[in-house]
Amino acid sequence: MAAQRFFELRKPVGSRQRIVSALGIWAVFFGIWVAATSAGMVNALLVPAPQDVFATTWDLFASRGFASDVLISISRVIGAFAMACAVAVPLGVMMGVFPSIEAIFAPFVSAWRYLPAPSFIPILLMWFGTGEAPKLALLFIGVIFFLITLVMDHTKNVRQELVETALTLGASRPTVVLKVVFPAVLPDITVAMRQMLAMAWTYLVIAEIVASTTGIGAMMMRARRFLKTDEILSGIIVIGVLGLLFDMLFAMLHRWAFPYLRKN
Repeated sequence: MAAQRFFELRKPVGSRQRIVSALGIWAVFFGIWVAATSAGMVNALLVPAPQDVFATTWDLFASRGFASDVLISISRVIGAFAMACAVAVPLGVMMGVFPSIEAIFAPFVSAWRYLPAPSFIPILLMWFGTGEAPKLALLFIGVIFFLITLVMDHTKNVRQELVETALTLGASRPTVVLKVVFPAVLPDITVAMRQMLAMAWTYLVIAEIVASTTGIGAMMMRARRFLKTDEILSGIIVIGVLGLLFDMLFAMLHRWAFPYLRKN
């Protein structure tokens, strides 16, 4: 019976079970890590114990100014992501509403989605030098084409009855787009932005290892030169924590902005 309840299809779990499950999987992960390092199953130089990694993380923040690197990385992610959203959201909505616009941009966007963003690093360095511009450009490229496609697909899923009703009542095309389609698709756009923000964080280290002296990625590359695996793992953990915090903020924003979508 317990197994049947555990594997019930699409039945929401309670908040208590959700918390216990979330804490439990992390306890198992760190338990295996501690056991492996304590038993000597792994090379301590390559895989330091978690307590050593957390001690290094504390030292990085307390004594070595790592907080400034973290803030710089956050500003890069937010800046590039905001620029990508400013382009992708209106263009994606227009492509989802007007097939003629989709016919123009869809082949172009689809082709660029399959190009790996890191392959642009040499040309970005040639174009923009070694300042902030190539880092922001790489994060921008890594997000925008996927976000355009997601916004377009969500816009296409807006019920046709809403559009036809607005046109029947005499609404103009701009009014239909701004007052009917956009509000209807906005919750899904927020979800798409939440998903693609994770993509921006995945490209962060790649963006910061190129001719950079600041940021989380630059710290990790300096640590690699001296085989300081604990610092590299600290950087990975910090990025994971930051990504989780931003994901939670987006989830809270979605619940606050669209309370009518909550299930009773």
